Parts: sequence; C-alpha cells; structure tokens
Amino acid sequence: MNVLEAHDIAKSYRGGDGSTLHILNGVDLTVRRGEMIAIVGESGAGKSTLLHIVGALDRPTRGHVLLGGEPINDRSDDELAVIRNRKVGFVFQYHHLLREFSALENVMMPLRIAGTPVREARSRAEELLARVGLSGRMHHRPNELSGGEQQRTAVARALAVDPSVVLADEPTGNLDHRNGDLLHEVFAQLARDLEIGMVVVTHNRSLAARADRALLLEDGRLADTDVRGVVA
Repeated sequence: MNVLEAHDIAKSYRGGDGSTLHILNGVDLTVRRGEMIAIVGESGAGKSTLLHIVGALDRPTRGHVLLGGEPINDRSDDELAVIRNRKVGFVFQYHHLLREFSALENVMMPLRIAGTPVREARSRAEELLARVGLSGRMHHRPNELSGGEQQRTAVARALAVDPSVVLADEPTGNLDHRNGDLLHEVFAQLARDLEIGMVVVTHNRSLAARADRALLLEDGRLADTDVRGVVA
C-alpha cells in the first residue's frame, strides 16, 4: 500500500530581479508502507522544499500529492492542518523540544492536543520512548539529555499520533558519529516494525545506505542513485 504519492510536482519562485526560479520540475515520488527512502543531492537542490510540499506544509506550483490515499490539493489551510497533524510526522535537524517539559511530556503533547485522554497518551508516549531506547530517560528534560537522546525523543514525538509517513530533514546534521549511527538504526527499525513510510533528506552516507531506496534530487527531478557516489 502506498502511504505517499507525489505526481509531477513543480515549484517555482519569483526572484528579486523578477525572474522565475524553478526549484522542482516534474518530481514523482511513491512511498510504500514500511519503506524507508533517502533523498540526497546538493545543497539548494530543493530537498527541503519537496518535503514541505509532500508534508502539506507548502503547495506545489504544479502537480498533486496524496497522503494515505487522500488527495491534498485544493484543500484549505485549516483542512491541510488537520491532514498534516493526522497523517504526517516531522523530524528536523534541530529537535524543537519544549525545554520546560520532560521527554515523556514532549511526546505526549501532540496526543493531548489531539484530544487523547491523559492515561492513553502517557501509555503511548512510554511505548514510543522505549522503542527509541529511552525507557530510563523519559522523565528528564531536554537539557538533561544528550543531543542523540534529544533527537530520538523528537522521533518518538513524530510517531505519537501514528502517522502514515514520517518526513525527516537532515535528522543527524547536529549529531556526532556515534549518536548519528544510533539514530540511523532507530529509523530503519521503526520503518520495518511499525510499517510506516519514511522519507529522509540527508547528506549522511551511512543513513542513506540503510534506506530501501536512495534517490538523487538533481535539476529539479528525482532519480535512483548509488549513494556512494553522491553523498559526502
């Protein structure tokens, strides 16, 4: 089953000099349940732009996107927010955890916002933190956690509402080699075990190599690639 489909996605911006800047030009992307896809490419190639479009954070100039089989084009901003909160989990380079709350409370937050009862939200958050190896750290606040632990907490939070797909933008960019490797294993295992789709934008060769497929974004289009030749 496809959890994400993007067809003929184009994105253009008007430059300061009045010219048109074409970022994406006919991108096609399909992600199946339980599949992890790595997207690589030069800085400025449009990788983050693509994630924002397929995650309903931005609108394409052309093309259409389906999330969990549901078309998202021509939806209002409010409708997109509902779809985004229900079907997509986001992980960014910086964890964006709330500093005044514990890891457990941070993971519970999206569930509580969605109206999940406290006991159920706590149970779900505890389960997810255990999955990312933080059973013994869930009552610590972000400043009491290592960088890798903070990012794994962010991954657990992204999974809280049981999304169809997780989109990660350079998730290991601020981590050292050891913590980066731990996070790589977490991503690969979660995609398999929870049968979610996962799209990871990365410059990290190790993370890209763990994916089921690696795609190169170049000249506004995606193509299969050998990550050994393109990832720094």
